[in-house]
Amino acid sequence: MIFGIKKLLKNDIYKMKKNVGIFIFDDAEVLDFAGPFEVFSVTSELNNFELFNVFTVAKTKTAIRAVNGLSVNPTYNFTDCPKVDILILAGGNGTNQAVKDPVVINWIAEKHQETEITMSICSGSRFLAKIGALDANPYCTHHLVYSDMKKLVPSGIPIKEKRFTQSNEKTYTSGGISAGIDLSFHVINKLHGKEIIQKTATYMEYPIHKEVYDL
Repeated sequence: MIFGIKKLLKNDIYKMKKNVGIFIFDDAEVLDFAGPFEVFSVTSELNNFELFNVFTVAKTKTAIRAVNGLSVNPTYNFTDCPKVDILILAGGNGTNQAVKDPVVINWIAEKHQETEITMSICSGSRFLAKIGALDANPYCTHHLVYSDMKKLVPSGIPIKEKRFTQSNEKTYTSGGISAGIDLSFHVINKLHGKEIIQKTATYMEYPIHKEVYDL
């Protein structure tokens, strides 16, 4: 009986495991994708790799050249990408061009329909504006991007004083670069609780921002 209970609990944990897909592209800001990648993947590592399956995805599997020249090989492309439970949209200068690509926007719009959570980092908010996810909703972005966002989503409500915010039932946006780390902690806190994120933060030697708990 005890063995059966333990087995059931372990199966329940596996059912909770979520695919975390991080969209990257040329001139993506490095910390925008590397920060959330670290938070989600380390959290899973510290919990027997049972909570998250974290991967990058790009339009093609050709290596992308991130801001300042970092070369990154995407795990998946738009064709072979598995179901995404949590979609993370990186930002960076490359968003200016990527939002003009209908293939990119269509893929994001389709994935957003199937996700449990979609979150943008920094100027990745441009993608959410383009697919209409921020219409009449609050949002955060990089401080230099608010003026452009006003053109992309006139009905959106800029929240400049916060590091991140919940824009609607399943959509979150964060401010510039490092704020994506805080949003990642916030999402994991909602899914798995304070003890889990504190363990990750201690391992990473990262001070958790108060908004992680307050939002």
